[in-house]
Amino acid sequence: MSFFGLNYAKKKENELERRLRANDREYNLSFKYATNAIKTSKYNTFNFLPLNLFEQFQRIANAYFLILLILQVIPAISSLSWFTTVVPLVLVLSVTAVKDATDDINRHRSDNQVNNRKVTVLIDGDETNLKVKQAVTVTGDMGDNIHNLALFSGEVSCEPPNSRLDRFTGTLTYAGQKYSLDNDKILLRGCTLRNTEWCFGLVLFGGPETKLMQNCGKTTFKRTSIDRLMNVLVLCIFGFLAFMCTILAIGNRIWEQLWGSEFTAFLPRQGGVDTPFSGFLTFWSYVIILNTVVPISLYISVEVIRLGNSFYIDWDRKMYHASSDTPAKARTTTLNEELGQIKYIFSDKTGTLTQNIMTFNKCSINGKSYGEVFGYTGQRQEINEHTETVDWSFNPLADHHFFFHDHSLVEALKLESPEVQSFFRLLALCHTVMAEEKIEGELLYQAQSPDEGALVTAARNFGFVFRSRTPESVTIVEMGEQHSYELLAILDFNNVRKRMSVIVRSPEGKLCLYCKGADTMVYERLDQSCTKLMDVTTEHLNEFAGEGLRTLALAYKDLDEEYFSSWKQRHHEASTALEDREDKLDLLYEEIEKDLMLLGATAIEDKLQDGVPQTIEQLAKADIKIWVLTGDKQETAENIGYSCNMLREEMNDIFVVSANNSDDVRQELRNAWSTMKPGAEEEANFMPERTLGNKPKVVRDEEVNGEYGLVINGHSLAYALERSMELLFLRTACLCKTVICCRVTPLQKAQVVELVKKYKQAVTLAIGDGANDVSMIKAAHIGVGISGQEGMQAVLSSDYSFAQFRFLERLLLVHGRWSYLRMCKFLRYFFYKNFTFTFVHFWYAFFCGFSAQTVYDEWFITLYNLVYTALPVLGMSLFDQDVNDMWSFQHPQLYVPGQLNQYFSKTAFFKCALHSVYSSVVLFFIPYAAMYDTVRDDGRDIADYQSFALLAQTCLVITVCIQLCLDMSYWTVVNHFFVWGSLAMYFTVTFTMYSNGTYLIFPASFPFIGTARNSLNQPNVWLTILLTSILCVLPVLAYRFLLIQLRPTINDKVMFKVRQAKAAPPPLASRARIRHTSTRRSGYAFSHAAGYGDLVTSNCFLRSHAITLTTTFTPLGRTTGFSPTGRSAGYSPTGNALNSRPQDVEVTSLQMYHMMRDPAF
Repeated sequence: MSFFGLNYAKKKENELERRLRANDREYNLSFKYATNAIKTSKYNTFNFLPLNLFEQFQRIANAYFLILLILQVIPAISSLSWFTTVVPLVLVLSVTAVKDATDDINRHRSDNQVNNRKVTVLIDGDETNLKVKQAVTVTGDMGDNIHNLALFSGEVSCEPPNSRLDRFTGTLTYAGQKYSLDNDKILLRGCTLRNTEWCFGLVLFGGPETKLMQNCGKTTFKRTSIDRLMNVLVLCIFGFLAFMCTILAIGNRIWEQLWGSEFTAFLPRQGGVDTPFSGFLTFWSYVIILNTVVPISLYISVEVIRLGNSFYIDWDRKMYHASSDTPAKARTTTLNEELGQIKYIFSDKTGTLTQNIMTFNKCSINGKSYGEVFGYTGQRQEINEHTETVDWSFNPLADHHFFFHDHSLVEALKLESPEVQSFFRLLALCHTVMAEEKIEGELLYQAQSPDEGALVTAARNFGFVFRSRTPESVTIVEMGEQHSYELLAILDFNNVRKRMSVIVRSPEGKLCLYCKGADTMVYERLDQSCTKLMDVTTEHLNEFAGEGLRTLALAYKDLDEEYFSSWKQRHHEASTALEDREDKLDLLYEEIEKDLMLLGATAIEDKLQDGVPQTIEQLAKADIKIWVLTGDKQETAENIGYSCNMLREEMNDIFVVSANNSDDVRQELRNAWSTMKPGAEEEANFMPERTLGNKPKVVRDEEVNGEYGLVINGHSLAYALERSMELLFLRTACLCKTVICCRVTPLQKAQVVELVKKYKQAVTLAIGDGANDVSMIKAAHIGVGISGQEGMQAVLSSDYSFAQFRFLERLLLVHGRWSYLRMCKFLRYFFYKNFTFTFVHFWYAFFCGFSAQTVYDEWFITLYNLVYTALPVLGMSLFDQDVNDMWSFQHPQLYVPGQLNQYFSKTAFFKCALHSVYSSVVLFFIPYAAMYDTVRDDGRDIADYQSFALLAQTCLVITVCIQLCLDMSYWTVVNHFFVWGSLAMYFTVTFTMYSNGTYLIFPASFPFIGTARNSLNQPNVWLTILLTSILCVLPVLAYRFLLIQLRPTINDKVMFKVRQAKAAPPPLASRARIRHTSTRRSGYAFSHAAGYGDLVTSNCFLRSHAITLTTTFTPLGRTTGFSPTGRSAGYSPTGNALNSRPQDVEVTSLQMYHMMRDPAF
């Protein structure tokens, strides 16, 4: 029994098989399987404080300040009061603890909600959730009969608990018969089901042993490049702190040895403290005094800034997609500034660049192509909204949102062409679509993929209407007559097969196998008699793919009854096997899918999303390289590349790597390399090199004359990613303007991303919309999910999400660039103000005998970072912008400095430190010289330590405030309030703490009585403040002026143009439509997800039969006066009507300001 009262059984070692019996509690408990309770929370009421503090003190900065606090309680070395360290440390720990507690409370609530779900207990110990995916036939026949269910005694043997979400292997033994259990017959924890009113089930895995919880391991924590740099810099700061303290300790020893004896009369030494030991104590004393060089509030300030910039993404209405009611979402708050440093984008194609809403466009049947538009003269015509469409009034079950223009195809149906009828019969039977018909004649299809939905809808409109299905049958309406086909087997689709087949028995008793899939897969299994038809169909496929259409080949085979009976028996044995089930089934599928007869091919259009070419063009101008990683055919991917303006005819060359062995792939890559870098092949080293730290040596960017493209398929990519060839592939690809990897697997997508991360010192971003993109999204520095037609898998695994690819432009060029700019300004200013504050202590040590006396008041030391300088820098970090979003779109080159780390790097940090050294020298020596031997205007001496301390800290606050004002580019009311309010707060708190009343209440804590009013009423004090501020700021202004004049950056040029324009918006400009020309390319249409074949044949969850058809088809007659045309549209996987008119798209800033160009750019 755990602390939470949840009984977690000890994990069984080497569990090879799990066995469970329905309604047998004692048998099941004997195995001591885990209960169904889960725990995702980290803390409870008793362990929160110690455990949370332990985790927080694992951070170097927090642990360092804890050590400082311990040192401060040692009187021999502490010259500061304990509250100077306790107050900021407690504040940081408290804020972090509140955040962690809030997160864990939410986890507790989620656990309680899940663990306290209501269930129905049939008999003691057998529970069920009232949701289901499907049921095995033998159990489904029991329905909701509680008595029969309670008497059920089936035994399940299955695989042990594991994290594989895509597969499950098990068998159900009941009444001497074995029934196959696979992934479609189990319900995973956390699933939400639809179209089902109730379910009874047997729990196989509970609590922590469920597949969901097995996958809830620690997610890889992504850190930004700035985070990694900060860790290095903090370690360097520790080293520099030790160096300064060592110098001051040596100085103390020398001073004590030469002059220390002269002060023993009024500063007697403690017993046992000699000169060397005094230096040792001084070292630790200065570790305490100079601790502000290590910024304790840095990390919490960074988190606040990131959180604020994340809200900007969530609130951005220009990234809101009204059609789908989908706003942009920052799913993480730790990566915002990384969005401003992206160098490589890895994008999926289908659903990411395209809409993933498929429309049946053209087809090839028995060697004849349908879908082209020809006039009376025989010339091809372009289809527009005025082109005549097919009239579907003859078909009462037609989908009137479906448009097609080629009347000759309807004419072929009228002539009862057997090939045409077989073509559409195949489309109506070979699928896993579900049909819903609540009202007679109104069909709604629920498809596994948009491709299938489009094909079934096309068959529906051409008179072969898929009406309903049961696990044993498929009912279709053929040209007005309803027929029921016996469904004998579904040979389902997967990523390896890239095809699916069904075996059916017609009402006449004829056995037939129907197959559809990728043309390469189907062609390999065709009968030799199809050679001529295959050649003609291939030409049509190339023509279709040349227009960017996704193609699919269709074939069939008549089966022998005796052979099929034998095959069916072997299929049942393989489907119930516990070991190698998938391999055995694949062999059987290969056996029967031979000697197929080709019927034809389909062509489906997947249009580009709105604004994709413009977005890619803008990102290319920002020097961002986009690689397309897709599972589609090479020709389809190439055509989309041309449509997106990634590939262009004016490119110097486009290399295609498609070899099938290692040597040929290597040669093709070397040929491409030598073409782009002539004469450099002998000097090139394509073997991986490693640094002293055993890390791969970074591959620098290389220059190339001209523009090139690279297209590589999945077979060649497998060889290119081998260790001996990966560097050759990477360097060749990085020389190209565009890289397209086609026919790649999800694993290969992730491997390509990892390869770039491994050898290139660049930030990567992966964007996709489907489950096959998850591995790529997780592998990249930044993962972006598009919520589209393929579900939410990509979104749930992403760092940022939105609905359209075009929003990526705003995410990077606006939010990303601003976040990076703000973070860099914050870090530079934060280090500057802290270093300047600390270095004044260092100079003062040479004038106080290295006695570890502080130059400032202790309360000023405590409040400097928390009150006086906190809000102004946060205001700058949350609201600053060098130019607005419109100018950012007009000049995407503004993005380049982020890729080169120009705003914050080790060099920038070193410059910041030098600037702080100079400022600290001025801030110490000018007030020191001004106060030395100085008297008031009434003759009273004011050259005391307290007056000097007040002057020095006042100069410091004003100087760092002026420096922030110089760094700020964009002023808001909030910024004004923070800056001037902080200065007002400083003087208010100073006069209050140095007043008589405060001293009388706390005499020991506020010794600077009257210092403020006695010093700040003197003119020479204010003149000193003015002189100090000018001397600190003047070199900065001079340096920036000369830099702008001699070496202006892209930011300087654009900001100069902004000032010239006086904030007036540039004139509107219309954007010319991009036209493309391309050669023939091919494509293929099929989803990457496994199909619903086993689901369809599972029985008992599909109980309704087809509604009897009461309406009749209008007899088809020959039509006259029509123009044979061909195009269609209208399938909606959501069941919503699709308008033929394109959706309205808001005008982008790129379109508004495209014509405002600077010749210098």
